[in-house]
Amino acid sequence: MNKVIVSKEDGIVHVRINRPEVLNACDGDTYNAIADAWDNLENDPTLRVGILSGEGRSFCVGTDVKWVNSPGAQAFVNRLYPRLLSLTKPVISAIQGHCNGGGLEQALGTDIRVCADNAHFGFGEIKLGWIPGGHGTQRLPRAMPLGPALELLYTGGRIDAADAYRLGLVNYVVPQDQLMAKCERIAAEIVKAAPLAVQKMKTVVMQGLDLPLTEAVKLEKENFKSC
Repeated sequence: MNKVIVSKEDGIVHVRINRPEVLNACDGDTYNAIADAWDNLENDPTLRVGILSGEGRSFCVGTDVKWVNSPGAQAFVNRLYPRLLSLTKPVISAIQGHCNGGGLEQALGTDIRVCADNAHFGFGEIKLGWIPGGHGTQRLPRAMPLGPALELLYTGGRIDAADAYRLGLVNYVVPQDQLMAKCERIAAEIVKAAPLAVQKMKTVVMQGLDLPLTEAVKLEKENFKSC
């Protein structure tokens, strides 16, 4: 059984984590397969946007703890999170059920997050004596207010879909049976837009977040001219 299912249609690539028996916990093979899918999105000119989801009743509970404790796991180099940082094409997360740890880090690495009304979110690493290692400590405070972000990180607590929407962590909350349709409608609108302009838009926004305003405006002007 493939740990990740990839399908393509009308400029959209669907990437589905396929380990429902462990609530889509990711081992090394799974992380690498997802990274391969995003490499393909970046490099295939026929693909314009990705949708990340999980099979079964969970989006992703994070890293498979049994795998982490297995021989050789500590030598594993995770390519996924650096790939998400450098990806110039948009990705949408379709989130249902558990979205925790490395699963939440993957969702935070996407551009638009849509969740079902049964979704819940959190980082439980602190309870295991870890801290997030997939950019969660940096992305979460950029995606929602600092105080609630720190509370989640310090306590290992959870928030539900309604709180995630209230805090700006997700763009939409929809009934579970409408989740993928909503994501596909957003993706279809992105596909209609000029492809190079979309990539420039993402690059300028993401790079500009880390620049002083005067430098960010220069970056915008340069890319406006190139368009």
